[in-house]
Amino acid sequence: MPTRRTEVQVRAGVEGDLDALTAIYNHYVRETAITFDTAIFTPEERRPWLLSHPEDGPHRLMVATDAESQQILGYATSSPYRPKPAYVTSVEVSVYVAPDAGRRGIGSLLYDALFKALAGEDVHRAYAGIAQPNEASERLHARFGFRHVGTYREVGRKFGRYWDVAWYEKDLG
Repeated sequence: MPTRRTEVQVRAGVEGDLDALTAIYNHYVRETAITFDTAIFTPEERRPWLLSHPEDGPHRLMVATDAESQQILGYATSSPYRPKPAYVTSVEVSVYVAPDAGRRGIGSLLYDALFKALAGEDVHRAYAGIAQPNEASERLHARFGFRHVGTYREVGRKFGRYWDVAWYEKDLG
């Protein structure tokens, strides 16, 4: 029997998504070195993060859902790169896909929507830090025009070992 390909919709994230977004993120906290957070979050602890990504402006949250079930399949964000005022036109971007939704092009759909949303904003550069190794994330970022600009060696410690983070940038101007 052929596999039915579900349609995926991408939209701005809303407060009602908080539980599902927290569950996706907590998977990566518990199981991977993709994020350097080491303790899982409650949805209430993640609420300020969600609220820091409004539907307009340079700091966005895009959510991919299954068109039929409305199950959240992943999300992408653009967040402040650094807190100092001179960095205001730079954003750090990231993508998280639900563990059972990988290899379906969801990361690409999310980044496509995110970068289209940022096109009208006063944003000059996007940066992405990728814990190593992560070939899938490197391919995704290369597909969207990111270039490697350097690697921080053994910058984070998780699961009893040190991890490198490769940094990538993309011109948005």
